[in-house]
Amino acid sequence: MTPPDRMTPPEGGWDSLKVDELREELEARGLPKSGTKAELVERLEDDEPAQEGAAPAEEPKAEEVVEAEAAEGEAAEEEAAEEEAVEAEAAEAEAEEEAAEEEALARRRGSAETGAQPRRAAPRREDGAVVVAARAKYVRSAPRKARLVMNHIRGKRVEDAQAILRFAPRAVSGDILKLLNSAVANAESAYELGADELRVRRAFVDEGPTIKRFRPRALGRATRINKRTSHMTIELTTEGNGR
Repeated sequence: MTPPDRMTPPEGGWDSLKVDELREELEARGLPKSGTKAELVERLEDDEPAQEGAAPAEEPKAEEVVEAEAAEGEAAEEEAAEEEAVEAEAAEAEAEEEAAEEEALARRRGSAETGAQPRRAAPRREDGAVVVAARAKYVRSAPRKARLVMNHIRGKRVEDAQAILRFAPRAVSGDILKLLNSAVANAESAYELGADELRVRRAFVDEGPTIKRFRPRALGRATRINKRTSHMTIELTTEGNGR
């Protein structure tokens, strides 16, 4: 280490020393000693704070320590709050997904229960009879011809009426047989009633609109042809009625 008198600048400053003395001082301090006198002086002046030694770091005051701890605590609280918010959002999303799944399951259960509902009870008249009807509109047959066939099945058991219609000679018998089978199917589907439990209660024909056509005749004349239609209705009742 350089002697103490070399560590401090002289009374007149470093400019008062000669170049050789300045170089010796720089060499003692381990600094480069080349250059002009002004550079040597500047180098020594810059080195003064380093030679004096850095002052020991001051210990942080109690207030600064408290503030630092408070800042750390706030940062930790903010991080914890962010984590809680993220967890809450995740929990909310899971709850929404579970609710959606439960709702879909409830819908499926409801639809299954709706599809599996027991058949409704058959509506009954005051005398306890069940009445099931079927109607066919705009049938291409004259009402008079249809009524002739309807008169044969009115009041008959369904099985007997079906046999009569199968062997009846009139063309409208096929349409009436279809209507009778439709009424039986309505009874089976809605009220679980078989054909052997039913009887033809009412069978009637209403007149429908007439389709008008024309046919040419002699001497340039035209004759109108009326193509009549019918609205047919059949009502079935349970076994104990319609005798």
